[in-house]
Amino acid sequence: MRCVIARFPFDLTKAGVLESMKGVRPEPVTGESVTIGRRQYPVKQVGQVITRQDRRDFSAGEVIRALTRLGFTCRTAPATAPSPLQRASAILGTDVA
Repeated sequence: MRCVIARFPFDLTKAGVLESMKGVRPEPVTGESVTIGRRQYPVKQVGQVITRQDRRDFSAGEVIRALTRLGFTCRTAPATAPSPLQRASAILGTDVA
């Protein structure tokens, strides 16, 4: 499938992405992620591997669109849980600065 990432056209296939990511250790996920095989990878890491471009050259949204069209499962950034102080303040009805 032809897609544009960082203003450059790429012909990507699901098998090609799987082959590119074979043997690549996933970095810790802190934002958007994609499931490839049985592993969760950060979207920017996958984009860097499949395009051979610097992560600053493309957005996570561009890579998510391409990978979703190829049939991969993408997840958005996990919501951060409130801290114990924030929970206690919410129960007491006071603001935490």
